[in-house]
Amino acid sequence: MATRTRIDGIGAAALAGFSLLLAFNQVVIKLVNEGLQPIFLAGVRSLLAAGVLVAVMALRGAPARFRREMWGPGIAIGLVFAFEFVCLFLALDLTTVTRTSVIFYSMPVWMALAAHFLLPGERLTRTRAAGLALAFAGVVVAILWRGGGGEASLVGDLLALGAAFGWAGIALIARGTRLREVRPDMQLVWQLAVSAPVLLAASPFFGPFLREWEPVLWWGVGFQVALASGGFLFWLWLLTVYPASGVAAFAFLAPCFGVLLGWGMLGEPIGWPIAGALALVAGGLLLMNLPVPPPQVPQKVASTTSSGRGGAS
Repeated sequence: MATRTRIDGIGAAALAGFSLLLAFNQVVIKLVNEGLQPIFLAGVRSLLAAGVLVAVMALRGAPARFRREMWGPGIAIGLVFAFEFVCLFLALDLTTVTRTSVIFYSMPVWMALAAHFLLPGERLTRTRAAGLALAFAGVVVAILWRGGGGEASLVGDLLALGAAFGWAGIALIARGTRLREVRPDMQLVWQLAVSAPVLLAASPFFGPFLREWEPVLWWGVGFQVALASGGFLFWLWLLTVYPASGVAAFAFLAPCFGVLLGWGMLGEPIGWPIAGALALVAGGLLLMNLPVPPPQVPQKVASTTSSGRGGAS
């Protein structure tokens, strides 16, 4: 498929569908957590997804290569990946999908704030700073409002925020270290391969692996593995076809879909404060992803000669 200069109808549908898939994934995690211990589930997912991804890369003629000079940043990104999913899976075990979606998908806010100080050429503009302030206000509202019924665990909400910080950390390591020199699929292999043993080793400290056996658990785990391996590759494909700024502009859809699915599929209450928090986060993400206008090139001031004809100075 040829590279596009803007998001067309096919791209918009694909990006909206992928955002819906990400939101649905949180519902799946919430449901599978009822039968499997969250950290054990996260470790099994990383282990199986790493095997699938390495096999796919080998079949494509681009096998995974763990170069020695990449071990430092590779292990670092894998540990942060493990931290992110410890926080996310525990958050979904303790609090609602609606609350988790609002808080977790604020990740671009923390990424932009950290990049402003840590990455050259990533300074915040006034528009992006305004978007950051809006989204930050939305996260504060979501965490502070404890009413509305259903699960509203403060610990779970803070874990969702920790997961957002972890996600931003992964992006910073991928862009600010030597890992930027390797293919994105290899970056994902590092994340999955390092996180799998860490998560599995940590899982005995979080209780029994099996909580309640149901055949549907296999489907949930399979969905997790498919999303962790194939879903990311689909996202990378979208980035090769469409402009990165256009792809990023669809980030606001994931929390919107997450809140709607939590309400529609799990019967979670929303309430006006959560709806307002969602509006603030989604609006902030939209502002942060608006196209940056090209810098204005100063023009030379024209002067007029005594004969009345314009001349360049």
